[in-house]
Amino acid sequence: MAKPLTGRKVLLMFVAFFGVIIAVNLYMASMAIGTFPGMDVKNSYIASQSFDDDREAQTALGWEVSVTYEAGELQIAILDETGASADVAKFEALVGRPTHVRDDQTPEFQQRKGVFKAPVTLAEGLWNLRLEATALDGTPFKQRLTFEVKN
Repeated sequence: MAKPLTGRKVLLMFVAFFGVIIAVNLYMASMAIGTFPGMDVKNSYIASQSFDDDREAQTALGWEVSVTYEAGELQIAILDETGASADVAKFEALVGRPTHVRDDQTPEFQQRKGVFKAPVTLAEGLWNLRLEATALDGTPFKQRLTFEVKN
């Protein structure tokens, strides 16, 4: 014979049901906050004031960037509109995962035959490359590229 459904049982079922929902939401929120890599700019309004001019200057350079990773070496080629190696005055790059900053690295690149190369150990999966370079005339060049490492 089944036990009767009492108000106390209904209350416990209600509390358990919403307790699970709230616990899962709190867990998901903490994971989202804990893996967020942060802001790209401190003040988006100020950054937006020069965005169009910066984009036009960068586009006028005509640079194309390619990224390859083979045998523990990250290679970044920057080519100008003629297909030759671009003249780069300053070069910095940050390599990291798209979802968190735990694996971020700033490799020491050496330019050899127009290609920037650095020894770096990357695990399998998706990676982001945040590139900041400066042309000889002082024009800044920024680009974020996504690439995949397959082992």
